[in-house]
Amino acid sequence: MQALLSFDQAPPIAAPFRFFLTAPIFALLAGLLMLASGPQLFASRWTPAALALTHLITVGFMLQVMLGALLQILPVVAGANIAHPLRVATWVHALLVPGTLLLAAGLLTSDPLALRLAAVALALGVALFLVAAGHALAGVPAGNPTILGLKLALLGLGISSGLGVVLALALDGSSELPVLQLTGIHLTWGLVGWSTTLLAAVALVVVPMFQLTPAYPQWFARRFFWSLLIVLACWSIASVAGWHWPATLLATGMLALLAVFAALTLHLQRQSKRARLDATQRYWRLAMLSALSACALALVSVLLPETAASRPLPLLWGVLVLHGSLISVINGMLYKIVPFLVWLHLQNAGGGRILAPNMQKVIDKRQIDHQLHAHLVALALLSAAAVQPEWFTYPAASALLLASGWLLRNLLAATAFYRQHRERIASQARATPVHRPG
Repeated sequence: MQALLSFDQAPPIAAPFRFFLTAPIFALLAGLLMLASGPQLFASRWTPAALALTHLITVGFMLQVMLGALLQILPVVAGANIAHPLRVATWVHALLVPGTLLLAAGLLTSDPLALRLAAVALALGVALFLVAAGHALAGVPAGNPTILGLKLALLGLGISSGLGVVLALALDGSSELPVLQLTGIHLTWGLVGWSTTLLAAVALVVVPMFQLTPAYPQWFARRFFWSLLIVLACWSIASVAGWHWPATLLATGMLALLAVFAALTLHLQRQSKRARLDATQRYWRLAMLSALSACALALVSVLLPETAASRPLPLLWGVLVLHGSLISVINGMLYKIVPFLVWLHLQNAGGGRILAPNMQKVIDKRQIDHQLHAHLVALALLSAAAVQPEWFTYPAASALLLASGWLLRNLLAATAFYRQHRERIASQARATPVHRPG
């Protein structure tokens, strides 16, 4: 897999960094919303505050980081160069930020105008990215599992976003669409068809490369993505048609595929050649354990629907999926991607004459470890709040604010490090005379 990497195709650092630096701000807003809403937020997964918080995390935090990472991953991993990446990043970012804020406000207040404006802004932002990424990937053969996974993940993003736009426009009550049914399909395509598919595609490269593990076995790399897409598509059809037992069997199969990915990743991590686990490995391990726990809870819900009707179970499932699994792995990836990008662009700026500082110096290791501990505390308190909101909502909100603020602090420190050393390289270059042959 590593032979795919082509670091000379990296876009300008400002393209992905604007997404990375914005994402923790939305997580901070989610924490503030928890403080303002109090225990009532956990009364049901359908409360306006719970829906707004969910989208601050999924669209505000996760989508920002994932699109920013794809701007880097597509040219480097897939050889798919996005035309004018900085311009694309600027426009997509400019549409996603107000779109997410409007979506959260519309869900919180049930304001139809805010929801319509959010639908337009988010649809345009995602569509622009999909067109740019799709055009870049169009000429790249999908024979490699990672490239196939990236293409199918973008398909999942398109379907999930399209369903989200339809739902946002239908929430004014004027439509006769089955909103609850479509919401479940929208959620599943977002979490499985988009997020998990992208995560698995990236994992094929970054887990062996960054965590020094064996490669994923060929049987998994070749079959996982198509298997997941086919099962997900068939489940969606069965759900819309109201075929209970086929939908139940397909949902069970989908959970089994997700569990295989999580268990296999943990198995590979146990074979890592690293003497000590770094923060990224610990984040990935936490993510995979949370994913397995979420799969177990979801299986209980599928096989025992009356259990799913209880308040705590779906809320606890949401905490495990979003904070325990997806946010964990995103945090871990940021602590690899950001220092590497800083080093890479400083190395390019030096032109081979001035060496870039070591990647380990970009973000203080102690600060990364402290943020990881804050994230673990937030996960524990959020899980407790899903069960006992009266006791744990405010501590959980405070812990989420702390973990998100610490992440933002670390990313800002990396940005300051880059600017400081970029200026130093520029000044050294000006001070060093260029000797031209006579």
